[in-house]
Amino acid sequence: MCIVMCMGGNSTTWMNTAVLVTCIRNFRGNRGPVSGILKAYVGLSTAIFTDLCTSLFTGDAATFVLMLALIPLGICFVAMFLLRPVETQADVDQDKQEARFFSVLDGIAIVLALYLLAYDLSGIDNELFSKIIAGGLCIILVAPLALPVYLHFKASPSKTEATLTEPLLKENGGEQVKKYLTRSDVEDLSGANGTEGGSSTKKKLGDDHTVLEALKSVDFWLLFFCFLCGVGTGMAVINNMGQIGESMGYSNVSVFVSLISIWGFFGRLGSGALSEFFIRWKALPRPVLLAASQLVMVIGYVLLAVAVPGSVYIGSIVVGICYGVRLAVSVPVASEMFGLKIFGLMYNLLILNLPLGSFLFSSLLSGILYDYEAAKDGSSTTCLGAHCYRSVFLVMASVSVVGFFLDSILTLRTRSLYRQIYIVKNSKS
Repeated sequence: MCIVMCMGGNSTTWMNTAVLVTCIRNFRGNRGPVSGILKAYVGLSTAIFTDLCTSLFTGDAATFVLMLALIPLGICFVAMFLLRPVETQADVDQDKQEARFFSVLDGIAIVLALYLLAYDLSGIDNELFSKIIAGGLCIILVAPLALPVYLHFKASPSKTEATLTEPLLKENGGEQVKKYLTRSDVEDLSGANGTEGGSSTKKKLGDDHTVLEALKSVDFWLLFFCFLCGVGTGMAVINNMGQIGESMGYSNVSVFVSLISIWGFFGRLGSGALSEFFIRWKALPRPVLLAASQLVMVIGYVLLAVAVPGSVYIGSIVVGICYGVRLAVSVPVASEMFGLKIFGLMYNLLILNLPLGSFLFSSLLSGILYDYEAAKDGSSTTCLGAHCYRSVFLVMASVSVVGFFLDSILTLRTRSLYRQIYIVKNSKS
């Protein structure tokens, strides 16, 4: 069982990395929306498979596990033949048209989330109704495929031929590469790309870094610890939400888990699109959203700590949104800061914070403080009352304040990078 779980856990990471890297490379002009959509679907995946299981395989766990094994395998097999490099958009108008298509995908994702929510809230337990719901769910899941089909038939034959004959990337120094790859291609309109004779210069933000160059930079560790402060504390709440609800006297704790999941979806989807809009509008660095979400997360933890009537509901929503923002926005930030050359590795270095944060804040911090409060109540296992997690929430609020200041520093350090990206996004070919 341990071997199977190890294989399953690693396979999700491999698939996650492959999909993210491919999509960020192909749609580098809209990295925010791409990350938001992908992370949003990841957030819904548990609800999707759970609803399919309860609708089609009630009481048949073996068939459900078989479905989990075969469906991802089949999709990956088909994707092997369909995924390909996509030509970088030639000008701002085409880049914005691509953004409009991502807005359509955002709309489909929202419909999917509301559909799942309506089904879960309906409470109808009927076999025929469940199968109809499952059929509708499958239709919504395949609906995004209509977009590439539409674009394929919309493209003129001449344009298709040109795409087949032209190289995917122009030569180095070509205008399109200079404008739409990483900042290393556009970074210094002032000509500071290096010294004459090929001698090396210190890498700047936006250049393609090597792993060692990234690990030696202050900016990587700023991003790393910002991510830890956000997702580490967020995971502690998510992992312990059931016990938190029970300790505060709520009998139906599943509603809090659902609130975090649903609002986490909207946090991921909305922040991806919003961060892209802010760059195009006022050259606002993406880390601004990270700092804002971290500050709002402080409010969420304080609400959970004071435990006034209704605060658990509001706190769950706030933590869900902010956790989603952190997951979605950190992805394009890493790709823009250190380039796309080693983006897959940089992304996986960042998400080491998921198990690390879970251990530090969920297992270690929450476990020790909860057991301490339980012991004060005269129980070795169970603690009841708002005081059980109050210390945990206050510590995590303090950590989030630290994260806010780190995000603010990162914002200041990336202003010139995002100013350059703003110029690129709004210039004409």
